[in-house]
Amino acid sequence: MQIFIDSADVAELADLAATGLVDGVTTNPSLIAKAGKPILPTVKAICDLIPGPISAEAVATDHDGMVAEGRRLMELAPNIVVKLPLTMEGLKACRTLTAEGAQTNVTLCFSAVQALLAAKAGATFISPFLGRLDDGGQDGMALIREIRTIYDNYGYDTEILAASIRTPLHVRDAALAGADCCTIPPAVFRALYKHVLTDIGLENFLKDWKASGQTIL
Repeated sequence: MQIFIDSADVAELADLAATGLVDGVTTNPSLIAKAGKPILPTVKAICDLIPGPISAEAVATDHDGMVAEGRRLMELAPNIVVKLPLTMEGLKACRTLTAEGAQTNVTLCFSAVQALLAAKAGATFISPFLGRLDDGGQDGMALIREIRTIYDNYGYDTEILAASIRTPLHVRDAALAGADCCTIPPAVFRALYKHVLTDIGLENFLKDWKASGQTIL
């Protein structure tokens, strides 16, 4: 499963990219606003930093506006993915931009039939929001399984990008459910490799090694 980072903090992304484990990045208007820097140079810097898919979102709400913004974003770098809302205008813009060779990420998906429409519109990625569904008492992971079944039934190439990830368990369950990728906050990414038994085991190994008096170099 591909792992994307959900952030617009260039310095933090550079730190995480150094692990070699980051496949791409997703941003949204809220993350750009939080970063406190202009969108175009910020997104360009992220594209230069990480060669994988970089999602940047159009903020217009009409077809023509989204297409115009998508074209502008596409000028920044070849790895730009134009992010569009799952509205009728957004799906229309998805079809237009996809026909022009753009990669697209249809976001704010909360149902399997929405995901079906996004695939029919030619979306490169569909972003179901797991955490927000869970917050409302629904089963976000069930949505991933439903989308996986529908896409496999009809041979759609649209990749399932699990979003609104809150914990490492979300990452595990999304992988088990067949998501192609997930986008996670930096804090969750850093938590993926942690386990108390790993820490205890390493501490014991190092203690025994020190007592042996040996060196490798």
